[in-house]
Amino acid sequence: MIFRSVQQPLSRQILRGLVGSALLALSATHAWAFNLDDVGEKAKALAAEKYSAPTSNLPSEFSEMKFADYQQIRFRNEKAYWADEKTPFKISFYHQGMHFDTPVKINEVTATDVKEIKYDPSRFDFGSLKFDANATKDLGYAGFRLLYPINSPDKQDEIATFLGASYFRIIGKDQWWGLSARGLALDTALPSGEEFPRFREFWIEKPKAKDKHLVIFALLDSPRATGAYRFTIRPGNDTVVDVKARVFLRDKVSKLGLAPLTSMFLFGSNQPSPEHNFRPELHDSTGLQIHAGNDEWIWRPLNNPKHLSVSAYSVENPKGFGLLQRGREFSRYEDLDDRYDLRPSAWVEPQGDWGKGTVELVEIPTPDETNDNIVAFWNPEKRPEAGEPLDFAYRMRWTKDEEALHDAKNAWVMQTLRSVGDVKQKNLIRQPDGSVALVVDFVGPTLKALAADAPVSTQVSTDDNAEVKENALRYNAVTKGWRLTLRIKVKDPKKPTEMRAALVNGGQTISETWSYQLPADE
Repeated sequence: MIFRSVQQPLSRQILRGLVGSALLALSATHAWAFNLDDVGEKAKALAAEKYSAPTSNLPSEFSEMKFADYQQIRFRNEKAYWADEKTPFKISFYHQGMHFDTPVKINEVTATDVKEIKYDPSRFDFGSLKFDANATKDLGYAGFRLLYPINSPDKQDEIATFLGASYFRIIGKDQWWGLSARGLALDTALPSGEEFPRFREFWIEKPKAKDKHLVIFALLDSPRATGAYRFTIRPGNDTVVDVKARVFLRDKVSKLGLAPLTSMFLFGSNQPSPEHNFRPELHDSTGLQIHAGNDEWIWRPLNNPKHLSVSAYSVENPKGFGLLQRGREFSRYEDLDDRYDLRPSAWVEPQGDWGKGTVELVEIPTPDETNDNIVAFWNPEKRPEAGEPLDFAYRMRWTKDEEALHDAKNAWVMQTLRSVGDVKQKNLIRQPDGSVALVVDFVGPTLKALAADAPVSTQVSTDDNAEVKENALRYNAVTKGWRLTLRIKVKDPKKPTEMRAALVNGGQTISETWSYQLPADE
């Protein structure tokens, strides 16, 4: 063996050998690299094929079980994937059962390999359930959870779940489970019926010991669409999820819902409970917020209507939209069990120009809080032809810090209150006059900076189904903001009524636009 001093130049032959070895190493690394293009090729190939519906492999003991029985199936936390490894994230799994009756394939991606995470019944405690173990030994998982020490360094908390169709939920530090997101929504609220694409396969990158993020790839499939998704999840006070997607259409769709959010609104200050309830408000989200491409901010309080309602906001290149839980005082909810005051808001920030389209809000009647009855999504004006890719990206922020989602130069709506409209008589007794009263409180630093006698005025407009009986604005010394009181006389109670309002000072709009729909009474 010949030893060389480090000062001596290496021969060209040795250099060529070293370069060749390096290229071979790079080639080997590249061969195992896994990215969105890999899933995109699968989605493209799938789109060219006829749709094949998933088939259930569940025995009747599981497919026909009641919810109480399904709840008996508990994952053994000590059996979490990566439980014995120094990874910051762990994975637990959902068992199939009830309507979760088709398995999803889940893979692990490492620096050198991709392998399926096989179903293992020993990961679950089945309680008192009786079933044939041989008939269920190869079932598969219905979905999975991500575990991460977000609240305490010595406790693995659930921070994300992927379960059912293309649904997923995320939370940050000190947050409770609330609204959901989806990969894609097709023809939502149309008479033809909604199509629910599903994530049929996942690839989860194994994180390094000091990683603060986790990458998940997903393959989406449905009768009229396929798609490839990459989710980069960063847990924290706000958990941030960066989404990159490539969607292919098999056939035409009337509504292509991108970045869809799904929530629940039963009743609130703008629509009090029709029955006595100790909880003043009960909802996962208070309203829809939109940041338009022209920098207009819009706030639309949610309703639980008596009939299906769809509202569409035409926007070009949206800067953001989301379903927010404004108002986090416990006194608004008074619920110790479900802690609606701790449920996150979800804010979508499009990356790049999304062009023309509409932010759509769907409100569905619901008798109780068990049904998600609110949907919001972006519906692009331009859609790809069948087989052509639609690439888009966005960032999702799951947060309790709603003030950070406002423009500090703009006032925003703190609350919308609704009651019976009345007039004060000469004897000072209030007399209902058949109108509807709406009280809107605007707050924010820009209002606190104004004097109480500042010449703030309103811009109010309604559709032709309403007559404005009162439009009064006054300084609110408690909030250091302004309170708008409207009394609206509805002409036809069978129709919904649209109205908008904003604050103006010196010819300049100084607040977001309050956009409200008074639902039909019948």
